[in-house]
Amino acid sequence: MAQTTPNHTQTVSGWAAHDTSGKITPYIFKRRENGVNDVTIEILYCGICHTDLHQVRNDWGITMYPIVPGHEITGLITKVGSNVKGFKVGDKVGVGCLAASCLDCEFCNSSQENYCDQVQFTYNGIFWDGSITYGGYSKMLVADHRYVVHIPENLAMDAAAPLLCAGITVFCPMKDNNLVGGAMGKKVGIVGLGGLGHVAVKFAKAFGHHVTVISTSPSKQNEAKARLGADDFIVSTDDQQMQQARRSLDFILDTVSANHSLGPILELLKVNGTLVFVGAPEKPIELPSFPLIFGKRVVKGSMIGGMRETQEMMDICGKHNITCDIEVIRPDNINEAMDRLVRNDVRYRFVIDIAGNSSN
Repeated sequence: MAQTTPNHTQTVSGWAAHDTSGKITPYIFKRRENGVNDVTIEILYCGICHTDLHQVRNDWGITMYPIVPGHEITGLITKVGSNVKGFKVGDKVGVGCLAASCLDCEFCNSSQENYCDQVQFTYNGIFWDGSITYGGYSKMLVADHRYVVHIPENLAMDAAAPLLCAGITVFCPMKDNNLVGGAMGKKVGIVGLGGLGHVAVKFAKAFGHHVTVISTSPSKQNEAKARLGADDFIVSTDDQQMQQARRSLDFILDTVSANHSLGPILELLKVNGTLVFVGAPEKPIELPSFPLIFGKRVVKGSMIGGMRETQEMMDICGKHNITCDIEVIRPDNINEAMDRLVRNDVRYRFVIDIAGNSSN
């Protein structure tokens, strides 16, 4: 493990955290030369994910400082390696969470690279050459083309950026449960209306389902129904509303990272219903047995997706014109945005204007 190798000759400007304070400051570092399987990307935008906040503060005890966060990256290709097919200079592309995997296991061979035992991430990972990976809070990125996707021409590059993490995180559970391209009109519940939840509502509506948002915040009802198109809204702290909706949903996607019990939420599922959990609370979740036993219900987890699924999601977003609702910020406002993210003071995703293209 090393910060660089002798092949890291390109000087890059970026923004990094250097200790557990999580404070982001300008940082100059080196990236590798463009290899035969690589593309070089001029970064235009990078979303701020809640994972970035955890990583810069070493909340999970795995951070390697200095850390350059960012795994919701969009930009333009400026260089293409000799072995690269399907990409050319000038292409609009995106890079999500994945930087490398073994390429030879059952998961890599079935394009589920995100479940490879040797998967390495876009930042705070160890690349094949032993160097530490640095993410999208920077001007330029060199990426193996097998972990890059095309961005549809009709999608705005800033609002498309969070799709590389938030979007694929909620898309995969829907696809796995036959909600994408399958029977329409299913009763789908979305727990939480934040960075993940708001795009989950957009997906579920685009796929033809009846969508119920489940939230602790009554103030979000108008937003959920009038602007995002949800059909119903349940205040999860209202016992009467929860009781009235008992056994009404086929599928629930729980996007909440705050600690909460799954018991009351499971009671909203029909018999044989499925709840998929994509939030990451700091403490173990509370999972009572009776709602499972008496409803023959299933609880599953899910994380991002493989590269084939990520490109499929992007293409579907292009078809339905789905992007994330964002607030664009300048790089010198990253720390302020991080502080606001702690307070959930964003609708619904911060995106850094790396190249200075936005008038926002």
